[in-house]
Amino acid sequence: MKCPFCQHAETRVVDSRPAEEGASLRRRRLCEGCGGRFTTHERYQGSALMVVKKDGRREEFSVAKLRGGLAKACSKRPVSMDALEAAAAQIEAQLRREGASEVASDRVGELVMERLFALDQVAYVRFVSVYQRFDDVKRFAQILERISRRGRGKTRSTEPHSTEAPETES
Repeated sequence: MKCPFCQHAETRVVDSRPAEEGASLRRRRLCEGCGGRFTTHERYQGSALMVVKKDGRREEFSVAKLRGGLAKACSKRPVSMDALEAAAAQIEAQLRREGASEVASDRVGELVMERLFALDQVAYVRFVSVYQRFDDVKRFAQILERISRRGRGKTRSTEPHSTEAPETES
């Protein structure tokens, strides 16, 4: 690692400790050339996860874009930023656990619906209405009825492409 002060190539680690709850390492380094001290952070960099869009385009998965979508759905709702961060992290972790290098955008949408249903049902309805491109009020009524039935403990519909949030793992 080059020294940021003098660009000398020889530096040594003088202290190393976990950071970000063990997700990274914080290292204090000493430059052998100028004696300057600086901090670096080391973290695991997973392989790129590609999202396959409905039109066949591929783009790299972006947790920032995911957080933005969650925040938009939860706009003006009583959902904390910490909860949104946690939901985004859970979705990314689930996608990576599934082990594929490419994932369909529909799969990302399913996971978002699961998390939003658990976080805030109004945000869930907002997301589903855009994601499923509702074009009439009847579709809204169907979703609201499903949410209401679920709240009363009735069984869920098993129709394909249901806009209802699937059960989450515990």
